[in-house]
Parts: sequence; C-alpha cells; structure tokens
Amino acid sequence: RGRRRRRVAEKMNVQVLADHKLSSVAPFKPYNNVEKKEVELILVKEQNGVQYTSSSIVPPPRISYPTGSSEEVDRETWGKKIDFLLSVIGFAVDLANVWRFPYLCYKNGGGAFLIPYVLFLVIAGMPLFYMELALGQYNREGAATVWKICPIFKGVGYTVIIIALYVGFYYNVIIAWSLYYLLSSFTHELPWLKCGNAWNSVNCTDPKVFNVSFLTNGTKYSKDKNTPAAEYYERGVLHVHESHGIHDLGLPRWQLTLCLVVVVIILYFSLWKGVKTSGKVVYITATMPYVVLLVLLIRGITLPGAMDGIKAYLHIDFKQLNNATVWIDAATQIFYSLGAGFGVLIAFASYNKFNNNCYRDALLTSTVNCVTSFFSGFAIFSVLGYMAKKHNVNIEEVATEGAGLVFIIYPEAISTLPGSTFWAIVFFIMLLTLGIDSSMGGMEAVITGLTDDFKIFKRNRKLFTFVTAFGTFLVALLCITKGGIYVLTLLDTYAAGTSILFGVLIEAIGVSWFYGVDRFSEDIERMMGFKPGLYWRLCWKFVSPAFLLFVVIASIVNSTELKYDDYIFPSWANLIGWGIALSSMLFVPIYAIYKFLSVRGTCRERIAYCITPEHEHHLVAEGNIRQFKLKHWLAI
Repeated sequence: RGRRRRRVAEKMNVQVLADHKLSSVAPFKPYNNVEKKEVELILVKEQNGVQYTSSSIVPPPRISYPTGSSEEVDRETWGKKIDFLLSVIGFAVDLANVWRFPYLCYKNGGGAFLIPYVLFLVIAGMPLFYMELALGQYNREGAATVWKICPIFKGVGYTVIIIALYVGFYYNVIIAWSLYYLLSSFTHELPWLKCGNAWNSVNCTDPKVFNVSFLTNGTKYSKDKNTPAAEYYERGVLHVHESHGIHDLGLPRWQLTLCLVVVVIILYFSLWKGVKTSGKVVYITATMPYVVLLVLLIRGITLPGAMDGIKAYLHIDFKQLNNATVWIDAATQIFYSLGAGFGVLIAFASYNKFNNNCYRDALLTSTVNCVTSFFSGFAIFSVLGYMAKKHNVNIEEVATEGAGLVFIIYPEAISTLPGSTFWAIVFFIMLLTLGIDSSMGGMEAVITGLTDDFKIFKRNRKLFTFVTAFGTFLVALLCITKGGIYVLTLLDTYAAGTSILFGVLIEAIGVSWFYGVDRFSEDIERMMGFKPGLYWRLCWKFVSPAFLLFVVIASIVNSTELKYDDYIFPSWANLIGWGIALSSMLFVPIYAIYKFLSVRGTCRERIAYCITPEHEHHLVAEGNIRQFKLKHWLAI
C-alpha cells in the first residue's frame, strides 16, 4: 500500500508541476476536476484506510490561466469567417480611400508615389495590422483588457478607446451630410446644378455661362466658392456663411439633425446585439462601394477627357521622391488608411475562433484596402479629366481632396451628365456605405473595449450601446450648427492626429519590447501552428516602432496653425485642440502611475508586477522575473 500511495502521489505531483509550468507559456485545458478528486480520494483512502469525502488533504494547485486560454467559451464569435473579413475591410476602406489617396498620389509624383507607399505598407503597415489582429485573437479581449500581457500599458487601451469615441463625434456628421445629399438627389434637377436658389448669393456664378478664368479670378477652380455646387455645400447644407467663426456656432440645423438621427439609429441597430448583427450588415456596406466604384469607373472612362485625367493620375515623376514631404505623406496615409491603433482590429479579432489564420487575414485585408485606394483613383480622375476638359483648364485646377472633392467637384461633374439624378444617387449611396461600416468599427472598438473591462456594461450591452450612440449624437450636434464646420475641423485635426500615432507607438513598444517578440511569436504559434518568420519579428521589434516614431515627429514638425479655407482659428481654439489630444494621451502615464502605486511590495517588485503578464505573477513572487534579464530584451 505504501508503494502504491507513493506512485499515485508522484503521479499527482508530476501532473501539477507540468500544468503549473504549462500555465505560464500556453493556453491549455486543465485536467478534469472529477479525475483530480478521484486521485485525491485514493490518497485519502490509502492514508486512513477508509473512504473520506473531503478533498482538503490535497488542495488543488493555484493556476492562473493565460489570457488567450480557449477556456473562454462564453465569448461571442463571428457567425462566419466572411463576416469578420468584410467587417475589417469595411472598417479599413473608408472615405479617405476615395477623397484623399487619389489626390495624394497625383500631387506627389503619380506612379512614383507608389514606391514609398508600398514600401511603408510592407515594412510597417502590414506588420502593425498583423500584430493587432494576432493580439486581439490570442487574448480574446478588447483594447484595454488585452493589456493583461503587460498591465502597466493598459492606459494605451483607454487612449485608443477615447480616440475612437472622439472620431465618432464628427465622422457620423460626414455620413449625415452624405445622407442629406442622397435625399436631395431624388429630384428631376439636382439642386446644385445652377444658381437662383434661396441659398445662393448674389456672387453665384454659373461656369456654363461665364469663362472659368473670369470666374476664378486667378484662384484654382476647385477652391472657388461661387460656383453653384460650392454654394450649395457651404450655404445650402452647412450654412457656414451665417457664422463668424468657431465662437459663433448658433443652433443645430434641423435637416442635418434628422439625418444624424437616422445615422445613429442605423449604427445602434447594427451593433446592439454584437458581431452577430454587425457581421451581417457589412454584407451590404462593405460590398456596395466596390459595385458603385466599378459602375462609376465604367461611366467615367466613357467621358471626354477621361484619359487625360487618368494619365495625370498615373504620370511618373521620380524627382518628387527627393522631397521629404512625399515620404511623410506616404507614411501618414498608409497608417491612417489601414486603421491600426483605433482598437478596432483588436476588437474584431477578439471574436475570432482561437485557431483562425489571422496571418492570412492580415495580408488579404490590408492588400484589399490599398488596392481599393489605388483603384478608386481611376474613378475619381476619369471624372476630373472630364471636368478639366469641359472647363478648358488643367487637371491641377480641378484636382482637390477631402470634402471639396466628394461634396463639390464630383457632384458638379455628375450634375452635367445625362441621367444625373441616377448617378448622384449611386455616388452618395457609395459614400454612405463607406462611412457606415467604418463608423460601426469605431463604435464597436469602444463598446468591446469597455464591456470587456467593466462587466456591468457587458451584462447590459444593449443599454450601453444605446448610451454610447446617444452620447456621440449629442456631441455631434455641435458639428451641425451653422459654425459646426469649424468644430468638425478642430476635431478632425486634433482628436486622432498626433494622439493616435503616439498610442500606436506605445502599443508597439509594449508588445514588442516589454511583452517580447519571442513570446508574442509563441502565442501566434499556439494559435496557428507556426511561428512568424524572422522578417515579421524584426519589423515588430525595430522597424515598426522606428516608423511610428518617424511619423510622430513628422506630424509634430509639420503641424501648422489651424485654419478652414481663409478662416484662421483663434489661439484659444488651438489650445482646446491640444487639450483634446492630450486628454487621450495622458491615460498612458496616469494609468502607469496608478498601477505602480496600487500594487504591493518593494519598488523592484512593483515594477516587476507592472511589466509581467498577469498569468505569470506567481513567477514574480518566486523572484523569477523575465523582464529583469538581458536575454528578454535581446530576444527576437
């Protein structure tokens, strides 16, 4: 009996030690509780000679499960793999793909711009994209709680959640504009076709009546404010002429308020039940833009002057590569285009199955996003070429970016086509769907990030989703006042500018250096069965942080005084803008200080607990602190 008792005890100890070791390196399913109790009962029976039902003689080992454990069976998952892919593509492919990339490509050397663009995509864009998908999928947590891997960096999670919330304040307004234009297009004659309407000024000048050189008076045609299309946007939709600046906002316009209400309702009912519902909405919102872009391209290339526009878009000027601005534009565009750092990719990936191939997903979705940007340029510049020929001016006179492109120049071109009503409806449906799924992604990042961190929100997800949507609506009302365009410009510049770059830089450092590229690679291996190659590990460790640091410095150096057209914002408005930016960035140091002060122990132990994954805190108690060894910092 003694030998048998020792064998059973040794078997039990080996099992406990093996599981204890395994718990610090890999997600696993613990041995069955029934089997464990049976072993304990055998030990008790052999010791006492009778069957004793208490299991207190051999207490169960205290094992901390890794955050990536597949034991989290209660977490919702995507209905189908295609739901996830379309959601990621829908988020990444947004208005910037249409209204920013084509113009940047044209302005910065045409085809030559693709060299720095593709370079930054390969060495930084894709690695960061891949990193966020893997981080969310392995840990199955939102942007805040995912930092169980390195608790001191949890403030980064709050930073990106706050930024995503800020972006929702004004991004939904742009979608509301698109809806307003869409509804206004259901007329026999488009309202921005000619002058003579109630919103037009006495200076309104129809380019079909007057020579364009006389009309613009030496300024670029795309910047002229007296065309019917420009006056409809600024005076008919925004009513910006009734405001004297950001200090004079006025009341929200009821027409835009109703449009904003519709947008918020769509967002709420797309998100209230989680990814099961949002994953179905993207079947329309993520695919519709591609159908519309193809239709617009086919129509565009049949227009006179279209080939001139496409040639201007694709012209190659290698001399532009000597200009540092071109490289800065490429780096900034690839970063914002892919959407890393908003917590959206982490949130979406957290609903994946544990063994999903996120490596393939990262390559596929990031490539689709960038190809879409390039493809949209053909649809845009074919129409700009038509505009240039129609007004007998150079392409550079009509080429522009941002709201001026999609709400003034392109609608004006559409209004001159046969069947203009149809083309206007099609175009604004595209803008609406481009915006909706991107806004859904941003709001999902906020909801997932906070519901994972605060269980009371998770238990009341529908109510919390409503509160979040209603909160964004209330703040967005400031952006649809008569001076709302100034508030929107302020938020667009500061809410997700330097702050989001800073957040992703800290995120990359936290994952690659403090948590460790080698350990992160092991996590990926547990999910997919293979480790990332040396190329990806080098990018995560060195190239991506260096890239982000470069972009952060460039954004600060190139920052200029805030302005909207000829209106220069007062200094106090710039201070408010930087206050908005700092309000999110300060979560990083504030939470780090809070975490350090909230744990017990000596200074050395506190630091150790702050930078060690939560499931390895037992190693800190044993004095085995990985981050205090040079080997950890040199590992790749």
